[in-house]
Amino acid sequence: MPSPLDWIPDELNRLREESLFRETRLVTPLGNGRCEIDNRELIDFGSNDYLDLATSESLKSAAATAIQAYGVGARASALVSGRHPEYERLCRALAVFEGAEEALLFPTGYMANVGTINALIGPNDTVFCDRLNHASLVDGCRLSRARFRIYPHADMSVLERELSKTESGRKLIVTDGLFSMDGDLAPLPEIWSLAEHHNAMLLVDEAHATGIFGEHGRGSVEHFGLEKKPVVRVGTLSKANGCLGGFVTGTQALIDYLRNKAGTQIYATGLPAGICAAASAAIQHIEKHPEQRTRLRGLSDLLRSLFRRNEILFAAGSCGPIVPVILHDPGRAVTVSGELHDAGFFVPSIRPPTVPAGTSRLRITISSAHTEEDIRSLVSKLRDVL
Repeated sequence: MPSPLDWIPDELNRLREESLFRETRLVTPLGNGRCEIDNRELIDFGSNDYLDLATSESLKSAAATAIQAYGVGARASALVSGRHPEYERLCRALAVFEGAEEALLFPTGYMANVGTINALIGPNDTVFCDRLNHASLVDGCRLSRARFRIYPHADMSVLERELSKTESGRKLIVTDGLFSMDGDLAPLPEIWSLAEHHNAMLLVDEAHATGIFGEHGRGSVEHFGLEKKPVVRVGTLSKANGCLGGFVTGTQALIDYLRNKAGTQIYATGLPAGICAAASAAIQHIEKHPEQRTRLRGLSDLLRSLFRRNEILFAAGSCGPIVPVILHDPGRAVTVSGELHDAGFFVPSIRPPTVPAGTSRLRITISSAHTEEDIRSLVSKLRDVL
């Protein structure tokens, strides 16, 4: 008998023919900017563990101690019975770190974005979204059922025009602080100016900027001096913090509202004690070691400088640890990534739908654990391959 799923093999073949098929691989993180794939140790330029905290002894020790005290799982949602002592401690640590009145935890950054957007707006409202925003922001906008307005990447003239055309309902602008696939910062001062002028709310996803930008590592909002503005700040604990989970920080009123209205927080099991304890240790580490951010910026700048010297084209707006090399064709991106793998470097290829058609790329991410020799070796090999 025919199956209603018979179309799937044909679709998989199409993805393979277009070099868009994704295969799983076993990646063992080793720390110190290294990983193991296919029983080979590689220099890891594919991780978002920007400060090399995911394998640090302090985080592992904090997690182990909390697991011994409270067990493995959180048992229920935070509103039912999942707000254990380590959960409470992490909320307080995040609020203090971010200079906010309160913080709210979500199981993932994805859920933080979707839940927060859907709590703030609905069918009678309008949301404005940068074209290159992360998928979690885009999905949050769509699921809200608000009028959805996409503006070209960082194009303030179009954003202003769309804001001016909107007269009824709430208005919400959503943007990444640091764009995850292009490595550039959103023009937050200009966006905030427009938001203020048009009485629009502004939500900034700090996923890739937390721990990296700003004097204290609070992200792009701090970097641009906008901390005193009523910006909704969403972050993640799974990048520079080396753990898992998402969060929102802001006024007590905002957090109380989201705690009662954000479905992805209300109906999801809370973060377990081990993760919360490790995340608290990560925040403490980031606060005590600003020199790691300085080192990370230096290594990132070195990579871009060597790219320019060797005439390797990369995304011009890149200014942090994410340095994309645009290769356009997905097949070429896969091939170059494979040749780098054979030479001892893990550099993932990024293809549609993660990035727009025609912009397939290598996404190089720097860790503070990398050495200058790691950077120079990568550039030398990439120059040869290209």
